[in-house]
Amino acid sequence: MFSEYRIHPALLHLLYCLLCSAGEEVVRLQELEGNTVTIHTGLTGVQSDAQILWFYISESVDIKIVNSQIIRGEIITDYYSERFRDRLQLNRTSGSLTIRNINREDSGVYKLQIITGHQSVWSFSVDVYAPVSKPVIRNQAEKRSVSLRESCSPLCSVENGKDVSLSWYEEKERISSISSSDSSERLYLPLNKTDPNNSTYTCVAANPVSTQTTQLNITNICCKAASGQNVKRDRFILLAAVLTSVGLLVVPSLLFVWFCKKKKRKQDSEDAELNYTEVKTLTRNSRAAPEINRAGMAEEDHSGSVDYSEIRH
Repeated sequence: MFSEYRIHPALLHLLYCLLCSAGEEVVRLQELEGNTVTIHTGLTGVQSDAQILWFYISESVDIKIVNSQIIRGEIITDYYSERFRDRLQLNRTSGSLTIRNINREDSGVYKLQIITGHQSVWSFSVDVYAPVSKPVIRNQAEKRSVSLRESCSPLCSVENGKDVSLSWYEEKERISSISSSDSSERLYLPLNKTDPNNSTYTCVAANPVSTQTTQLNITNICCKAASGQNVKRDRFILLAAVLTSVGLLVVPSLLFVWFCKKKKRKQDSEDAELNYTEVKTLTRNSRAAPEINRAGMAEEDHSGSVDYSEIRH
């Protein structure tokens, strides 16, 4: 029975194109990556002996991924393609196809063919998205002033991706939005308000299957510039005060030590000069009065020689 209804893939693709051009409706699905997705056909009861085929269209080529038919009274369901290994499940009653742990690479067109006495075709376009990242708000102000109005220029940003948009909301009203087809570039959106303190602002990042929000906190975002400058100023003042105090303590101490050392050097110099004078005086006196030895002789040093004279009474 299967061989009687085998159709060449090129003819299937041609038939698909003809059906599309004739106005065949393509059902569009948008799914979150990692979920289990069921492509519902809307049928309530497929003929029991029908042959059910599912195709995944990749680069205009129909890749057969499911073939279910009755062979000798037994239902035989075959699953093909390494891409969907162990992730497909067919419901023969409705013809619906379930894909477990779907990923972005599974995005594309899926085609269902049910063959009984005639052939019916359905097409489904499936787009799989990663969850959008949470947006980040920071202050982009170049001027750093104590004034909140001058120092506050909130900038919201988020990692870009497929069909990602970034928006600012004032209360519940969207006031600005941006998107880019270049997913390699991060999205940036400033809040162009002169005084954002007068209302509630929320930055919203979204794609067709997920949304992330970050509410603007004026105290944390906008007052940091002014407070940061105050902190820097206080630190500078504290550092200057510490250096001044240290200078007032260290400089006099150094002067005192220098003065003491200078005074000590002067005193040592005077003591050395006095000792030299005493030694010189003693030397001269010893030469003028020769000593009398125990033998009762007077001895005198004349150029290294000694003369002895008898002492008469």
